Order: sequence, then C-alpha cells, then structure tokens
Amino acid sequence: MQIQFTLAETPDDFTTEKGRKMFAGESEFVKGVVAMSGLPPADRMEVCFAGRSNVGKSSLINALTGTKGLARASNTPGRTQEINYFTQGPDHYLVDLPGYGYANAPLPVVEKWQRLLKQYLSGRQTLRRAFVLIDARHGVKPVDEEIMSLLDSSAVTFQCVLTKADKVKDKDMARMLDQVRSKLANHPAAYPEMVLTSSEKGDGIATLRSIIVGLV
Repeated sequence: MQIQFTLAETPDDFTTEKGRKMFAGESEFVKGVVAMSGLPPADRMEVCFAGRSNVGKSSLINALTGTKGLARASNTPGRTQEINYFTQGPDHYLVDLPGYGYANAPLPVVEKWQRLLKQYLSGRQTLRRAFVLIDARHGVKPVDEEIMSLLDSSAVTFQCVLTKADKVKDKDMARMLDQVRSKLANHPAAYPEMVLTSSEKGDGIATLRSIIVGLV
C-alpha cells in the first residue's frame, strides 16, 4: 500500500494552545558547532531543520519562536557552515543545519560539512525528527533528495515542510504537491504528513508548533 503523504490538519484548540505555550518560552542562541566535540549536552529533546540555501529556514525558525532575528539569514547562500543550536524553553533544542545546494563554497568546505552532518544525524540520540524544508514554488530538487537519502540511511524520521506556500498560485499547488509526494514515496524515513507554511503570513506555524510539542 502506497503512503499518501497528506497535508497535516490544523490542530484543535487544546493542541494549538499547548504549542503556543511551549514556543512562548524564551528562545536563545546557544552556539554554532563545527565539530561533534562541540555539541551541547544531550540533555533535552531536539529537532533539526534542513533545507536548500534561500528556502526560508531562518524565517521559519523566527516565525516559530516569535523572535525576530533569532536565526539570521545570510545574504550569501551557504555562507554559514555551522550547526546552530537554539534553546526553546527549558526542554527543547531547535537545531538549524547549514543550507545546502550552494554553488560558491569550496569543495573542501562542502566535504567537511557533509561529514559533520552525517556524524550528527547518525550519532545524536536526542534528535526526534528532522524537518526538511522545500520551497513550494520549486518542489523537490535533486539536492533535496540527497539529504533525504542521508536521513534514510541514518534512520532519522523526517517531515517535509513546504515554505513560501503563499507564493504559489492555486492552479499550481496541486501539481506541486503531486511532485513532492512522488519524490517522498522513494524515501522510507519520510513521515506521511506534509506541512504547508508561510512565514510571512503565519500559515502553518501553529500546525508545526503542535507537531513539535507532540514529539516525545
């Protein structure tokens, strides 16, 4: 039986409020990590966010936390080559992985980042879910499938979060979703629900918060 990859439903009022309360807690930048030895103590649950450069990852993290400028977008795609850790309240880490798919970074830099990413994904036992961000205007690109395959091999469940959904015309949305579904079907680690978001409009933010707060 083929997985359908439905869109996550808007949470009920109770779950929405639970997510709001969690993300009403203080959000703080902890550190940027360039080696496994630099990871903070694995003393709380964490989720990570991965996506192509310019997919809107920083904007999504800022929207989730309600903290403008918490995650800073770079004007140069792929410039930040660190795993950035943020606290969310007393019990969670939000982990911002470096943007991938950049063309201008030197090959040794790319290879070093890839090694670190593989080590992190396979070795961080407190990691509960990865959120793979896909630009809704463009769908899944080959470089996105590379990170999905890495998550498959690392046995890390990942959930597709479609960003900038407000930029997609209604007539193009169904076609885009079909393309994403067909790509996700090839990846055993893919969670069977997608989330449509717009950081600018706030669409899907409550849904994503409720998913994160529901992870144990």
